[in-house]
Formats: sequence, C-alpha cells, structure tokens
Amino acid sequence: QFQVAESGGGLVQPGGSLILSCTISGDVFSATSMAWYRQAPGKEREFVAEVTWSGDNTDYAESVKGRFTISRDNAKNTMTLQMNSLKYEDTAVYYCKLGGAYNWNHSPRDYWGQGTQVTVSS
Repeated sequence: QFQVAESGGGLVQPGGSLILSCTISGDVFSATSMAWYRQAPGKEREFVAEVTWSGDNTDYAESVKGRFTISRDNAKNTMTLQMNSLKYEDTAVYYCKLGGAYNWNHSPRDYWGQGTQVTVSS
C-alpha cells in the first residue's frame, strides 16, 4: 500500500502563483504516471496535468496550458505543480493521483491523495 499526500494549497489573488507538491510514501517499484486533478464546488473532478513516471512526457488540460507546469523528482518521489497567472476559475480542491503504481507485494493500481484547497480570490 502506498500513500499520496498533497501540500501547498492556499489563498492567492488573481494573477498570483502557487506551488503544489505531492509526496509518495512507500516503496514504489514503478508506476505509469503521476497527475493532478481538481474539483470545483458543484462540478465533477477534472484532469489538470500529468507527467509520466520517467518524467519524460507531460500533458496538460487546455485550460491550464502555458500557466501550469508539472514536474517530477524521481529521487525524492515527489511531484510539483507550478501554477502561475491564477484565475478565479482555478479555485478547486486539487488532488494528486499516482497511476498504476506497484511493487513486488502490490499489483498495479491507482492511488489518490486527500486533496488540497486552492482558492483564487481578491
């Protein structure tokens, strides 16, 4: 069993920046990818950004392209989301997903964190 924990959320003014972090606990042998999703009040959870386990490839939702940057530190088992030029509509709970993670004791499956609140407000 692996644990995923997000940190770094908070209140920021429009146009501001925040960095979210996701830390993995447990001996992950490998995984498919790590990703950020978000869920705003009254809306379904939506994809934000993804990075492959190797860190070689990334993908972004159209709504955040050019503003958000996802990256992974293999050695530290962490992932970050640099969020710039934040907008009111970026307000949501942001979730970290560890996709397809496994080791010698655990078959591949997805793991989710508890989420961290990001509020963009003046």
